[in-house]
Amino acid sequence: MKNWLDKMERRFGRYAIRNLTMYLLAGYAIGYLLSFTMPQLLTYFTLEPALILKGQVWRLLSWVIIPPNDNIIFVIFMMLLYYSLGNTLESYWGAFRYNVYIFSGILFTVIGAFIVNGLIGGITGFGSLYSTYYINMSIFLACASIMPDYQLLLYGIIPIKMKWLAVLDVVLLAVDAVQGGLIIRIVIIASLLNFIIFFFCNRNLRGHSPKQAARRKKFQKQISRPQNQYAGGAKHRCAVCGRTELDNPTLEFRYCSKCDGAYEYCSEHLYTHKHIVAHSYDKQ
Repeated sequence: MKNWLDKMERRFGRYAIRNLTMYLLAGYAIGYLLSFTMPQLLTYFTLEPALILKGQVWRLLSWVIIPPNDNIIFVIFMMLLYYSLGNTLESYWGAFRYNVYIFSGILFTVIGAFIVNGLIGGITGFGSLYSTYYINMSIFLACASIMPDYQLLLYGIIPIKMKWLAVLDVVLLAVDAVQGGLIIRIVIIASLLNFIIFFFCNRNLRGHSPKQAARRKKFQKQISRPQNQYAGGAKHRCAVCGRTELDNPTLEFRYCSKCDGAYEYCSEHLYTHKHIVAHSYDKQ
C-alpha cells in the first residue's frame, strides 16, 4: 500500500489541500453557529442515505459541518486541540497522505451510513448518528501512535501522555460498541477504518520522522527560493565579500540555514560569517 500511495502522491500530490484541518474547523464553526441560530436548517445537512438516494446529494459532504457537541467550552477546546493535532499530522505525513487519511475516513463513514440504511430499511431520522466525532478520534489516535510520550494537559491542568489518553479513548469506544448495538458498531468501525488500515494493515505508513519532516521542509524552502540575478547576469553573490561566480568560476555558493532570510555565501565565508537573525542578538 505504501508503494501505491507513493505513486499516487507523485501523480496527484500537487492537488492536495494544504492546511486541511483549518477548513474542517471552519466547517465546525459554521455548523455550531447554525445549531444556535437556525437549528432546523442544520437538519438539511445531516447524512441521510435515504434522502441522498432521492436526490439530496449534497448530504454526502455537508454532514461534516455537524458539530460533535453543542457545548461551547467543549467546541472551543476541541477546535484548539485538533488544529494542533491536525497540523502536526500533516507536517509528519505530508499534505497528500493527510488528505488521503481524512477523506478516506469521510468516505468510510458514508459507506457505513449506507450499510446502516440498508439494515433499517431506508428509514430516515438517523442522521444525528453521523458527525466527525469519530474522525476526530482517528486524528487523535494517529498522533498518539507517532508521539506516544507527548504530554497534554488534561482539563488544562493535569499532564498526561497521549498514549494513555489513547488507551482511555479505545476503552470508551469499546464500551460504546458493546452497549450501542450493531448500528453503533458499524458507525464506529466505519469512521475509524482509516486508522485501522493505515496503522494495522501496513506499519510502513508511519511516514517521516519529525527530523526527516524538518529536513524535507527545510529543503523545500531552500529550493523554492527565488533565483536572483546580479550585475553581468550572475546568479550567485556572497553576502560577505560580494563576489559572484563571474569573479571566480571556482567559487561555490550555499544558503545558510541558520540565517533568517535568503542569504548566500561563498565557500570561503559559509562557515565563518556572522549569522543574520531577526532578533536583536546574533548567534555564532
